[in-house]
Order: sequence, then structure tokens, then C-alpha cells
Amino acid sequence: MEQVVTVSNITKFYGQCHVLDSISFHVRQGEFVSVVGPSGCGKTTLLKMIGGLAYPSKGDVYINGMSATTAREKGKIGFVFQSPVLLPWRNALKNVELPLEIADFKNPQEISKRLLKVVGLDKFENSYPNELSGGMQQRVAIARALTSDPSLLLMDEPFGALDELTRDHMNLELLRIWKEEKTMISAVIFVTHSIPEAVFLSDKIIVMSERPASLKGIVRVNLPRPRHTKMKYSKKYNKLIECIRKMLKED
Repeated sequence: MEQVVTVSNITKFYGQCHVLDSISFHVRQGEFVSVVGPSGCGKTTLLKMIGGLAYPSKGDVYINGMSATTAREKGKIGFVFQSPVLLPWRNALKNVELPLEIADFKNPQEISKRLLKVVGLDKFENSYPNELSGGMQQRVAIARALTSDPSLLLMDEPFGALDELTRDHMNLELLRIWKEEKTMISAVIFVTHSIPEAVFLSDKIIVMSERPASLKGIVRVNLPRPRHTKMKYSKKYNKLIECIRKMLKED
């Protein structure tokens, strides 16, 4: 399969603070990849460098053969952050339209209506953020991230603030959007503190060490797709969770 993302020997310093140390991996077309590691180890920093929002001190990142900066400028990367960051004075439709308006797209409303339907919120286009649940707000954020038809979707703990039931529902919604809807997304990189969430969603999991973070290992998740909630009761699923937890305790 074609490589969508190549991370090659990434090292990052902030002044005297050594954050990341020689991290390398790749993401192939059709893969969902999660990144897990101790709090403060640099997962978000790594995601920002893949997205062209920060720059490595050493090493390189390529997205479909382009530099991360070029890929971002061409709209090949979509971002979903920890907070939905919706403008409270704009309804759901207008929040999705915002990047299209900035880019001076024609027919931004038509595109935004289609994307709200993709995320299952076509009946809530006139609702304001304070009228939406936390999960619904994140679905608006996902729709907004899809406005440029990105080939790579980067997600930084997007469901971390949600309760367990809503989080489980959003996991299923995310997989539905990625696999069943007609989007251009060919790969997803997902940062999370939740090992069970990473196992449920992913094809492989990048496991990072304490800071300065190096790559502890890459765990392949050989669970069948489509994923179903009942998988969480399987021995294979729980064995993978235990394997990753042991890796993280080895620091």
C-alpha cells in the first residue's frame, strides 16, 4: 500500500528541553494509527509537526511525498483538536462554513450542508454550540476539518472530555465517517491517553516513552473490521490492551 505519512528521525528541542528523540514510522493508505504515551511526552508536538504546524529540530516529515508545510498549505491535512473551538455566535452550519469563507470558496453552504449530513447533524444545522452536546460539537468540528477534502486527518484527543458512553458512541461514529462516507480521507492519526480507545479504533499503535520521547514500539491491531462494541469483551482485545500497558510501564 502507498505511504501517506513518512516520519523520519524526528528530534525536537524547545530551547534546552529535549522533547522528542529520533522517532521514525510510516502510515500507509487506509490505516488508522493511534499514538499513546505518558502525559507530557510530546504526542501533541509530534502531531503538530506531522501537520506542518511545528517544525522538527532534526529529521523530516513527508505527506504524500510533500513536506508537511506544503501538504497543509494545499489543504491535504484536516485537524480536530481537544476542544471543538466553535464560535458561539455562529450556528453549526456557519461554523463549518468558516474555513470555506476564509478560502473564498464558491457555494460554501452547499459543501457545509453535505458535510453536516456526513457527520449525522443535518437536522441541527441551525443550532448554536450552546444548544449542542459535547459529542455533537465535536462532530461539527470533524465536519469543519473535512471542508478541504483532506487525505490525512489528524486528531488530538478529540473525545477526551466526553463521558464514557458518549465517547464510545463517538468512536463508532468516527469509524463510520472514515470507512462508510464518501470522504477523501486515506489515513487517520489519532492521539489519545486511552489505551482501550486506541485498540478499538486502530490498525496499529505508536507507543512512545517518557520525555525525551523515543519510539518504544509499534503494536499491530489484528482485529477484524468493521469494529463492534462486543469486541471489547474478547480475549484478543484485552490482551492487546495489557501488552501496551506493559510496554508503557517498562520506562
